[in-house]
Amino acid sequence: MDSKTPSPNTADKMKTVKASCDTAAAGPKKDSAMKHLQAAEKAHTAKNDSECNRELDAAKHALA
Repeated sequence: MDSKTPSPNTADKMKTVKASCDTAAAGPKKDSAMKHLQAAEKAHTAKNDSECNRELDAAKHALA
C-alpha cells in the first residue's frame, strides 16, 4: 500500500485520539495534545499517513 494513502486504521486511530482529546481535562496536556491532533488532521488531509500516525502517537503521549 502506498504510504500516502490513508489506511482505515489511521481513520479509526484518529477518531479514538480525538475522543480522548475531547474528554481530557483542560490544561497544558490537553493543549499539547490538541496541537498534535490538528497537525495529524492536516497530514491526514494531505494523505500523509506516516506523518498523521506520528502526530496521533504524539497526541496520545501528551495526554498520558
